[in-house]
Amino acid sequence: MAYPAMSGTGTNAGNDPLQTAVWRLRSRACWADAAALLEPRAADTALQRAALLVERCLYTEQGWEDAEDALRTAEALAQSDVERGAAACERGQLAYAATLLGVRDRADEARAALGRAAALIAPSAPARALLDYRRGLLAENLARSPQAARAAYRRAHAGATAHGDPLLLSFTWRHLAGLALRDGELAEARHGFAESLRIREELGYLVGTAPALASLADAETEPEASRLRAEAGRLFRLLGGVPKWLAQQLTTAPTAPPPAVGAP
Repeated sequence: MAYPAMSGTGTNAGNDPLQTAVWRLRSRACWADAAALLEPRAADTALQRAALLVERCLYTEQGWEDAEDALRTAEALAQSDVERGAAACERGQLAYAATLLGVRDRADEARAALGRAAALIAPSAPARALLDYRRGLLAENLARSPQAARAAYRRAHAGATAHGDPLLLSFTWRHLAGLALRDGELAEARHGFAESLRIREELGYLVGTAPALASLADAETEPEASRLRAEAGRLFRLLGGVPKWLAQQLTTAPTAPPPAVGAP
């Protein structure tokens, strides 16, 4: 997320107790509680609140109306091109999630919103890395174009590295590794999945740790694969069964890698 980056101890660059509390709730799958701490009186706060509620939709398949309301507020408060672009990026992600999870086909809306964001956010801006990542998700999971997805993920990876966004790096590592696994590049896949898991554990991003464990398990051999999958299942149950889309992956050891849902 293109908002205050968190360290592995749950603190933030300015030692802001509000952002620390938001991070800890978000990382433990308490998105609604985290959003409730934020008063959407300014564009940056409204955008952060909307992003939390959009992420909740992708992980829980619930809360769509709350996310829509938060997005409309963020769009209304946006003043600069970067703020308008960030709001469009979140709208694109919400439309992508609704399409991917079978709520409603909003693929055209997702493409249009991310295209609008690309026109507003400069290539060198910190927010561009998240946008590139999300364009990769559309290419991989809706357009079924792994080549375009790989190029977008690599741009996002470079941007996240340049701007010091470790959480986004954990996502780009994971999705690049997923493409490598599909191509039979096991060593590359294991490395990427392991890096994703390492970063998430260091950040304390609990809600993302179970998917990282399950992904690494898909690239490992027995008995390590079963151990990783069992640990993922423990965390999945601890957090109340989220991400919801992970349930099937945990109950079935796939012969081919499952599609990467991709959050945020």
